[in-house]
Amino acid sequence: MAVDLQEVHDFLIGIAAKAGNMILQAKPVRAGTGEKKNSADLVTETDQAVEKMVSTTLKDKYPGFEFMGEETYKEGDKLSDKPTFIVDPIDGTTNFFHGYPYLCVSLGLAIEQKSVVGVIFNPFTKTLYTGIKGKGSWITDHAHDQVRLPLREAEPMKDLSTCLVAVEWGSEREGNDYKVKVETFRKLCAKKEDGGAMVHGIRSLGSAELNICSVAAGTLDVYWESGCWAWDVCAAWVVLEEAGGRMVGCHEGDWEPRIDQRRYMAVRGGEGQKAIIEEFWSCVEGKVEVGYDMVS
Repeated sequence: MAVDLQEVHDFLIGIAAKAGNMILQAKPVRAGTGEKKNSADLVTETDQAVEKMVSTTLKDKYPGFEFMGEETYKEGDKLSDKPTFIVDPIDGTTNFFHGYPYLCVSLGLAIEQKSVVGVIFNPFTKTLYTGIKGKGSWITDHAHDQVRLPLREAEPMKDLSTCLVAVEWGSEREGNDYKVKVETFRKLCAKKEDGGAMVHGIRSLGSAELNICSVAAGTLDVYWESGCWAWDVCAAWVVLEEAGGRMVGCHEGDWEPRIDQRRYMAVRGGEGQKAIIEEFWSCVEGKVEVGYDMVS
């Protein structure tokens, strides 16, 4: 099936604007139906309303495409090679619930399980990131009018001590994977004399897609994550790659991760990229378990 990626890109921008307006007009209220595990992982009525609007609009326009969304995902759903829209109506739901304006509508298209179009829109800051496979990625906000990413020439990365790193604690706050995260974050921050990497800084901004876009823009150097889902990474993946960045897995040797494997690391473009990836892998304390029951 031949797909006009530019047409899809332009159509998704219109949907993102409509979804953004819905978010701006809404009040974050816990939904009467649907369950998530704890107070750090909330369902809101707005999540569900936005996804319904997005899915209905996309299915009307592209009836032959498949759809995967956070609010309608069911355990056991698998990503196929067919053109598939992968959508998070609000990436950063906890931020939304608290009124913290760092969140986005995330609209991605994958073909043969590879991200080929991405549209990410934060309606509060009016920041739009977009990418098309083979055609580049861009940012539009109060200071930029469709400026190609990265925002500046990539400076060489000498080691992790020169890097601003993003991580997220996630909603699972117990067990092996939480321990791996805590010990890894500790090692990243510790002094080199104590066996750490002494990273320049750690950030936790609450939105996987926007973290990845910040890496693409060059305002973050690395984003390491385990536990998020395909809809948390699909749209920004192509934005990252088209800006010269690279997505790998969160563990040593995982150079070709899948969209749906739930273990990722995004690194900006620039000299020293491969060395930074390998240095970061050496700081991962243990092995996360999430995702191995989904993909090999």
